[in-house]
Amino acid sequence: MALTYKDAGVDISAGDALVERIKPVVKATHRPEVLANIGGFAGMCGLPTGYKEPVLVSGTDGVGTKLKTALATGRHESIGVDLVAMCVNDVIVTGAEPLFFLDYFATAKLEVDVAAKVIEGIAKACTESGCALIGGETAEMPGLYQPGEYDLAGFCVGVVERSEIRKGDTLAAGDVLIGIASSGLHSNGHSLARNVLLEELSLDYEATPELLRGESVADVLLEPTVLYVRALRGLSGAKVPWKSAAHITGGGLVENPPRMLKDVATLDIALDVSAWSVPPVFPLIASAGIETFEMRRTFNMGLGMLVVVPPESADEAVRTLVTLGYGASVVGALCAGQGEVRF
Repeated sequence: MALTYKDAGVDISAGDALVERIKPVVKATHRPEVLANIGGFAGMCGLPTGYKEPVLVSGTDGVGTKLKTALATGRHESIGVDLVAMCVNDVIVTGAEPLFFLDYFATAKLEVDVAAKVIEGIAKACTESGCALIGGETAEMPGLYQPGEYDLAGFCVGVVERSEIRKGDTLAAGDVLIGIASSGLHSNGHSLARNVLLEELSLDYEATPELLRGESVADVLLEPTVLYVRALRGLSGAKVPWKSAAHITGGGLVENPPRMLKDVATLDIALDVSAWSVPPVFPLIASAGIETFEMRRTFNMGLGMLVVVPPESADEAVRTLVTLGYGASVVGALCAGQGEVRF
């Protein structure tokens, strides 16, 4: 009997079935600028009208070892939200509007139900972020991945008016830092978090330690990353003059905020650690003996986004963000220094 591609581990029919299944949810994300439906060789998207000097802004990312928890628990519904969030949240700090998104899903053997759940999560997050899911790639690679495993990567493109790009060159001592709350770990530091919770503290995924206030270990590890598009777009729409922003990802509160200061290295970022609520997962992790500096360098500690505004705009910024449904508060200020973070 002649060998087939399916005999070698790649099922083209499963890929076709997945494309047909996800077509409706993908189409529902489309903006008016999208020029082609899913299934072609490339996605096409025009630029929105109204821009005089449009600049394209791009970002790419994955979800790291958060995937291990999704795979171990069989909970795949929200990991696609994380993928979109990690990309769009990076793009929007420039002042950009997300336009479109593409995903890459690689696995040993395509399980249509699992892949569909992941992509439905991607589509949900794209809809909330106002960007179109215009394409992607599904790859079966038996021998490269273990059975039942998959990996994810995402790519986002946005657009911003050249004159509206947030470069950070107008930052000044006395500017106020607005912290926008995270939902918890987001998609960073999961290797340490899993090691502490599952190994050092000997918990399992269904455990509900007292510090987690009724949530399970799996719940807090898989809590979706917050999408901050409406937050920053909302500030712009309300004419709040935000100057710069930092998405708090890998590197935590130590390494991410100074990325706003690349053009003004004579400033420090002073954070008041008593000014925001820390989600309970972080004290639980710290209880295993993780030092404070390591916690702050690894995790967001409850702040998923920092936004810099002039002092006279701080109250309006917080009101606007709270009205939009985000947790927000004044968490510090810029002061004279050498480009570092002070706690």
